[in-house]
Amino acid sequence: MDRIDLFRVFVRVVETASFTQAAASLGMPRSSVSAAIAELEDHVGTRLLHRTTRKVSSTLDGTAFYERCLHLIDEIEETESLFRPKDAKPKGKLRIDLPGRIARRIVAPALPDFLQKYPDIDIEMGVSDRVVDLVESGTDCALRIGKLQDSTLIARPMGQLSLINVASPAYLEKYGIPLTPDDLCCHWVVNYASPTTARIAPWEWVEKGQIKTIFPKSRITVNNAESYIACSLAGLGLIQIPAYDVRNDIQQQKLVEIMDHYQAEAMLMALVYPHRQHLSRRIQVFAYWLESLLKNTMTVKREG
Repeated sequence: MDRIDLFRVFVRVVETASFTQAAASLGMPRSSVSAAIAELEDHVGTRLLHRTTRKVSSTLDGTAFYERCLHLIDEIEETESLFRPKDAKPKGKLRIDLPGRIARRIVAPALPDFLQKYPDIDIEMGVSDRVVDLVESGTDCALRIGKLQDSTLIARPMGQLSLINVASPAYLEKYGIPLTPDDLCCHWVVNYASPTTARIAPWEWVEKGQIKTIFPKSRITVNNAESYIACSLAGLGLIQIPAYDVRNDIQQQKLVEIMDHYQAEAMLMALVYPHRQHLSRRIQVFAYWLESLLKNTMTVKREG
């Protein structure tokens, strides 16, 4: 067994936490998997796995080695694919990172379609409203919302996301309906703090082509979209939120759109990935699929 095959066996054992399951998925005898791991540990000169009668887990060295193996296998597969026909099916593992609500409400329900189209691709989906380090985490691509901070990444625009202002009927009955930003002096908002920087976002609107901001009074601050919407539903204040996020709540009259002539600037959506000379076919097909999905399911303003 060559070295790359040893790496593939090791990766599968780590991911299944079982010699038996790894052997079954690879179509190999269990004894061959055990022999491959023993050969690999002998070659690198360290123990990579803890073995017990119930489970297999990585040692500290094994965890570090696993991440390196993933990158090496990816690079080899990409190199091999350079000379394959353009219509060849992409294969391998694709590691993606998505904002929480987009992952749960939009992407996850549609993934069966993607996996049916590309049966040789496996998805590892990270879900977080925090900005992850793509290189450090081994993530192939991530969907980012808003202005991009890391200039070292390659960004593929996915359109722009419209924001609207909403409040619950109970809140509006108690405090009245604000008609302009000047009215916000008599209203409460739910503050949203960045989960990465903890910085509180101002209330924003575009007026005569200029972006204007204020910080209305607030009694509660949250750092994820689920809580942000939940607080508004509970009558705790006004929020600015992507239109797709509260579409159902508005239809069910749980939230009401307000100040529709004073909306925040639309937010850029982009799929970002580390710079590579030859972009993985897995990322390419996922990018095309995701762009179409977002366009068809969300309130998206196209650039230009």
